[in-house]
Amino acid sequence: MNDQSSVPATTKRSAGSLLDTPIGRLRDEIDRLFDDFGIGMPGRGIFAFPGRTELMPAVDLADKGDHYELAVELPGMEEKDIDIEVSEGVLSISGEKREQSEKKEAGYLMSERRYGSFNRRISLPPDIDPDSIEAKVRQGVLKLEIKKDQEVQKRKRKIKIKA
Repeated sequence: MNDQSSVPATTKRSAGSLLDTPIGRLRDEIDRLFDDFGIGMPGRGIFAFPGRTELMPAVDLADKGDHYELAVELPGMEEKDIDIEVSEGVLSISGEKREQSEKKEAGYLMSERRYGSFNRRISLPPDIDPDSIEAKVRQGVLKLEIKKDQEVQKRKRKIKIKA
């Protein structure tokens, strides 16, 4: 594990989610492996490079019944610094947090704030309506409301098992 915490991270998913497929589980295992070596945290781990400034914002995806809600932590960022795209069931969120130049002259002895660019790609559940996605940023949290496609919901049916 990395030196951040001894508590393993968990991801909650609803049954039938695209992320609950063998490929989705494999991706999670690879992500956890990278986190264990500290690769998920810039400047730490066995592959740390001096001056590397890649951010990895935390993400929560929740099923709210008729829609999904995605929350992304982006402290200190404004909407003009964030780009959001959706294509073929994958949501891409990218942006850049720029360092302010006055920090160098202000006599700082230490700075742990992160600056740099990021690019998060999130596989979305198969029942989304990509044209309905709305995004807002407030107090350092980007929130997206992603409505479910009602036509996909109507085509869903329970299969009976014959004896």
